[in-house]
Amino acid sequence: MSQRRRRSLAALLVVVACAAMPPAAWSREPLTLERIMGSPALSGPVPRGLALSPDGKLATLLEPRADDRDRYDLWALDTATGIKRMLVDSTKFGGGEVSEEEKMRRERARVGGTRGVISYAWAPDATSILVPLDGDLYVANVADGAVRQLTETPQTELDAKISPRGTSVSFVRDQNLFLLDLSTGAERALTTDGGGAVSWGSAEFVAQEEMDRREGHWWSPDDSRLVVARVDESDVRMVPRAAIGADGTRVFEQRYPRAGTPNARVELFVFDPAAPAGRAPVKLDLGPDPDIYMARVDWTPDSKAILVQRQSRDQKRLDLLRFDPATGAATTELTETSPTWVNLSDDLRILRDGRLLWTSERDGFRHLFVKRNGTLEQVTSGPWGIDRIVGIDEMQGTVFFMAGIETPIEKHLYAVALPAAGKPAGPPRRLTEPGGWHDASMDKTGTRVLVTRSTPTQPPQTYLAAADGKRIAWIEENRIAGDHPYAPFLAGHIAPDFGTLAADDGTPLHYSHLRPTLSPGEKAPALVIVYGGPGVGPLAARRWGNAVSQWFVRRGWHVFSLDNRGTSGRGKAFEDPIHLKMGDVEVRDQKVGVDWLRARADVDAEKIAVHGWSYGGTMVLRLLAAHPGLFAAGAAGAPVTDWSLYDTHYTERYLGNPAVDKAPYERSGVLGVTESIADPLLVIHGMADDNVVFENTTALVARMQKDGQLFEVMIYPGQTHGIAGAPDRIHLWRTIADFFDRRLGAPEAPRR
Repeated sequence: MSQRRRRSLAALLVVVACAAMPPAAWSREPLTLERIMGSPALSGPVPRGLALSPDGKLATLLEPRADDRDRYDLWALDTATGIKRMLVDSTKFGGGEVSEEEKMRRERARVGGTRGVISYAWAPDATSILVPLDGDLYVANVADGAVRQLTETPQTELDAKISPRGTSVSFVRDQNLFLLDLSTGAERALTTDGGGAVSWGSAEFVAQEEMDRREGHWWSPDDSRLVVARVDESDVRMVPRAAIGADGTRVFEQRYPRAGTPNARVELFVFDPAAPAGRAPVKLDLGPDPDIYMARVDWTPDSKAILVQRQSRDQKRLDLLRFDPATGAATTELTETSPTWVNLSDDLRILRDGRLLWTSERDGFRHLFVKRNGTLEQVTSGPWGIDRIVGIDEMQGTVFFMAGIETPIEKHLYAVALPAAGKPAGPPRRLTEPGGWHDASMDKTGTRVLVTRSTPTQPPQTYLAAADGKRIAWIEENRIAGDHPYAPFLAGHIAPDFGTLAADDGTPLHYSHLRPTLSPGEKAPALVIVYGGPGVGPLAARRWGNAVSQWFVRRGWHVFSLDNRGTSGRGKAFEDPIHLKMGDVEVRDQKVGVDWLRARADVDAEKIAVHGWSYGGTMVLRLLAAHPGLFAAGAAGAPVTDWSLYDTHYTERYLGNPAVDKAPYERSGVLGVTESIADPLLVIHGMADDNVVFENTTALVARMQKDGQLFEVMIYPGQTHGIAGAPDRIHLWRTIADFFDRRLGAPEAPRR
């Protein structure tokens, strides 16, 4: 349940705001699970991987194929003419089998069920694009669309990058870092001792899974040097992972740092690719304590210094270190501390005049700071937090960021002027329309922006805008009209209500609520869909929602989600109550929502079910144990049942180190409270899950069987943490719906 994992799983399995439409008759075409999971996607052509070319002339994006929603091709749109064309047709290239390591990397990036073009990188001169595809590397020429294959090996090339000046491609093969000269095609190994427990140039497991760091080597802006991570996992416990599939079982030996056990040792070295053979790289001195997290690496624009973020094992301290690449010596730029934990971000920016931009949650909300002449000055303030910095216009002294200043159930693009000599910073200016949820990416100059927007009346749209937020051109308008995939179902769409409820201490908690069409005086069952954990939020949001929620509401269900404390998006102070006691305040907050549902005249209080996945699955079990009889049934997907089975960086952030103090793990886990679960329970898990390992469910099953408790289980051979593929996704939701229908006696036919 890393930062990204929770976002993706929430998008799949958690109900969020759905489109609000004017009253109308129901569509004649039934909304079925087969159609929801089929191709093309009902939400329309929603692109991924949006980027602007370095010269701003093209917008590139990954789009799903109309006949296969899980396969993506690379497209480009001319920002001047609006002409759109395919650059790389994924069906014409590749076809090789990617390595198990690459498959697991895709799982950690939450694109495990995706095929075709997964990622790409622009060449700095904007003439070509590097495209990894099915284990090999390709370069697409932007002008004529010609595709050149760079590698053709049985191994998978990982973590490929084009150097800043476009001379070389760096990549990892067989745990060593290689360089490929783009002019000659010649390649050479920069490191040679990788293998076994040692790897060069790639991020270790917890960096990928929990720290949102997927890089393990970093080019200097002038192409002259690389910082390369050397990862030694010798002390990391080897855990056998059984990928149990329908056609047999494969066992992989995986180094997995469970909470309280040793992490990988990460060292940083500076390589000069032009140095004569035999010259040793420069080692960066990360300090006397090897048991730290190397969180981020950045070069200064002049290539004269390296900035490294070093996080303590207990995550209560984060140091920003400045290194001399010639000597490896370090000085401390700044330090963040917290009595609970320090959240990581990607917001560090180094301006060409030497100033540093930084975001900090030191006042309870993430805000922008600027450091100049040794002084850290706060730029933004207030009871709201920055989600992330999007871009900077250094010429105008403007910073662009995503946040929800007016309300946390919306996200917008804002601009703020940096303080100048004798002038304070101005107030943030919202650049996107109210009433929706936005994401954005900018060019390097901060003058053009790609905005993706959805609202409760519109699935995601993408447009090119100027720095003032004004739309220049549509990239993908995606209007529900004509032959749009959702058009046949539009008339029957039901709007969510949004509101707030007061927690036991008065803290406002946001909710979303979908209500079925009922006759006067009629009551209906309710489905509470919960996530509840940190790193995901909000679920109650003014954005386009999951079609599965519409399927349930058309079957006559209320569908309800509430954002409890611990959820991100409301500031650090809203997250902190879960420290050392997960499964406590979240459960209390969720009960507030259930009590509100039970008191409604149109809800059958005896027919309320609860479902969640990952942390949400854990929440289902904790809710059933804490409040027997409150729910008529619960379905827990891929739940963590024993937090000591989960990894170091995530679990120790919230519960501390179990090697030091086991008490938080004992009171936050599920296995110690299962004897209180008396209501009907369905447990679901993928048998090849490398995130919340299947052992969590087998431990739960064994404990409940020993105690003589009855429950149901559905397992998915070959599936990982997210259930992928239309057949299994259809089966998953049919299983959940069938379980609830049997246990609640809920309606089976769509309502009219």
